[in-house]
Amino acid sequence: MYRTALRNVLAHKGRLLMTALAVLLGTAFVAGTMVFSDTFGKAMRDSNSKSYSDVSVQIVDRAAGTDATAREKSEKSPATLTDATVQQLAALPGTASARGVVSGFTGVADKNGTLIGKAWAAKGANYSPGADGRDARYPMVEGQGPKTAKEIALDRRTAEKGGYKVGDTVRVASNGPVVEAKLTGVFSTDDPVVNSGGTLTLFDRATAQQLLLEPGRYSSIVLGAKPGTTESALLAQAEQKLPDGDQIDAETGQQLKDDEQRMIESGTESMRTMLLAFAGISLFVGIFIIANTFTMLVAQRTKELALLRAIGASRKQVTLSVLAEALVIGTVSAAAGLVAGIGIGAGLQSLVGALDSGMPSGSLVVKPMTVAVTLVIGVLVTVLSALLPAMRASRIAPVAAMSSGDQPGTQKSLVVRNAIGSVLAAGGVALIAYGASTGNSDGRMPVALGALLALVGVFILLPLLSRPVIALVGPVLGGLFGTPGKLARQNAVRNPRRTAATAAALTIGLTLVSGLTVLGSSIGGAIDKAVTSTMKADYVVGAANGMGLSEKVPAELAKAPGVAASSPLTTVYWKLNGSTRSITGLNADGFDKLVAMKMTSGSAAALGQGRILVDADVAKKNGLDTGSTVTLTYPDKSTGQVTVGGVYEAGGMLGPVVLANSEIVKHEPAPYISDVLVKGTGGASDTLKQSLKNATGANPVIEVKSLQDVRDEFSQTITFALNMMYGLLAMSVIVAILGVVNTLAMSVFERKREIGMLRAIGLDRSGIKRMVRLESVVISVFGAGIGVLLGCFMAWAINGTLKSSLQGLTTVLPYGQLLLFLALAGVVGLVAAFWPARRASKLDILASIKTD
Repeated sequence: MYRTALRNVLAHKGRLLMTALAVLLGTAFVAGTMVFSDTFGKAMRDSNSKSYSDVSVQIVDRAAGTDATAREKSEKSPATLTDATVQQLAALPGTASARGVVSGFTGVADKNGTLIGKAWAAKGANYSPGADGRDARYPMVEGQGPKTAKEIALDRRTAEKGGYKVGDTVRVASNGPVVEAKLTGVFSTDDPVVNSGGTLTLFDRATAQQLLLEPGRYSSIVLGAKPGTTESALLAQAEQKLPDGDQIDAETGQQLKDDEQRMIESGTESMRTMLLAFAGISLFVGIFIIANTFTMLVAQRTKELALLRAIGASRKQVTLSVLAEALVIGTVSAAAGLVAGIGIGAGLQSLVGALDSGMPSGSLVVKPMTVAVTLVIGVLVTVLSALLPAMRASRIAPVAAMSSGDQPGTQKSLVVRNAIGSVLAAGGVALIAYGASTGNSDGRMPVALGALLALVGVFILLPLLSRPVIALVGPVLGGLFGTPGKLARQNAVRNPRRTAATAAALTIGLTLVSGLTVLGSSIGGAIDKAVTSTMKADYVVGAANGMGLSEKVPAELAKAPGVAASSPLTTVYWKLNGSTRSITGLNADGFDKLVAMKMTSGSAAALGQGRILVDADVAKKNGLDTGSTVTLTYPDKSTGQVTVGGVYEAGGMLGPVVLANSEIVKHEPAPYISDVLVKGTGGASDTLKQSLKNATGANPVIEVKSLQDVRDEFSQTITFALNMMYGLLAMSVIVAILGVVNTLAMSVFERKREIGMLRAIGLDRSGIKRMVRLESVVISVFGAGIGVLLGCFMAWAINGTLKSSLQGLTTVLPYGQLLLFLALAGVVGLVAAFWPARRASKLDILASIKTD
């Protein structure tokens, strides 16, 4: 029996090729993901291994923020790590060295005034030379370290990107004014920020403290242990001398390394999990192809299997022979997938390096676990997918099978299948509807479970759905394409199980693609509405790194030529009637020129009278209306009674509560300034934009964005996320295409006699090709159509669970894109049918009619 199984594999190698490819692609995705994540993780660990090589103990002041607003409130947060602290720690018995470190955000402009690198990876620090005048952390490859307020040093990569040489003038900035300084040195470093593509600017100690923190303050202190003193012993000594307060953290160098390793492993594991999820989708699609292939092979070999039963083969032997075929295919395909996966892992590593030259790289890591998991998954998926067809083969009755080449499903089995599918689909839809109705995150688990049940239920019901749905296009096919069109429709509905299995692969892909597209359009629409519905300002000025602006920036912008009105957009967190709320501050005198607020009661003019405005959600939750009184609890724990001056529609960019800046500064003198809104005398213009940029001193870390720029920024983020998802789903779509090709090719082989008879009674070669191609297009569009409907429904449900966190969210159906997906599915069907149609048209008429 096993020799027979092996001969069957070799005899049907052409028909099994697509199945092998489906397994190969799925396992290659799995192997590639594991190789890439292991390689990338090792490269990151190696890159960061030297980060704390000179650290025995590190003390960090978490209150030493780099935000300009935080620095302006320094009188409320007195310096904790100072020169005195450094001296005390240096005097410890186990301390060999003590170094104060200043660290914070610093952007570097190139010669065109554009920020070099990404704002989130722009760092500034102090140059701390020893007795020899050098800082061992930053060895100079050219020039020397900075010594005065007008001198800086840059890392080698940043200097190269900016085209700077020693002696050039460089413009740098934190969140305050721009500093023009002379480049005195270029250094090399293994700092992780630089290794990941960031920038590092060094100042002398006093300048770094002035720009990044405050005079005399350090963000951290690094201690080196004397020989014979352990890190833990030095930590115990240091803890006795540390200032009081819960903002001080002290850890040993080993603890810091361990924390960093855990962070890297966590990030790598998250990336691996996401990629493996998409690999799982590809394998799930492959299951339909494998099961469909073996089902058709069993049907085509009915007489052969019946003969084996007649001469004494048991049901178990027949089952095992089919599973043995699957085992051979799974093993060979998984091994090939492993090799391909190693290539994919190498390709991904090269791609990451090409996209970001700062990312660490290293030799490929192929762990034994990767090999084992890839082979086991490939074999298991193939064998389990073939299990049901194998069991079906064992039930073929020897005598009955001799007179029939096809064993249709019994009426009982169809009734049971449809009943199970209906129950699962109905239960899934009910759970989805319930989850969507909650309007918050509580509904996400019911939606996820309901989506799974609904998908499974619809897959089970696809044979039932295929007949009426495909029947609808029958008149169209007949009218447009004549006899080949009518035959294509009949072929598509003749075996609904086969049609459903073929369409299911495309259904999965289109469900995910269309669902993501609808979600992207809906979220993008909500964000765009939040920005545009409440904004009358021409420009929004903010920090590129997302941090707060200095209070000097709004004043400078207000004086810029062409500005009609401007206001800082501030944020404070105070308690309103006992609950902490985000309160947005705006200048009352320019409010109407900058913001278009839809009031449901009261007036925005009440801001100028010291009153508060609340959105409809806050008003409803607290039972408020215009004229109501609320209690505000200020940062100093005092309270005050404030009258509600109006209620506005929720969902805009201003948040739930608005108060005049003049009232906010009475209780919080230096509130967080996120942006500045600006209205021009002549509207938005390049002249006004440049005027605002000049007002900031052409600061490279401050962005001047129009409303369209804001829209584009959100749109690009969503588009990037969608494109990444589309790319990851591409593998499953390719596997689905292979399934269509495989099914059609085997269907052509199965219908040799029928095709021969059609040729004999006058249907020419082009008619045969057209029939096969139309059948493929019909099945593909049917599967895609079901997928699009499911995707839209699930996106609607997910939107329902996001309404509480994203005000104004409604489901937006991008009809153009959805129709494009259906059209592309038709093209996929047409392309997939190219080889099967060509093969069918070249069949010899007499040989086909004589087919047994």
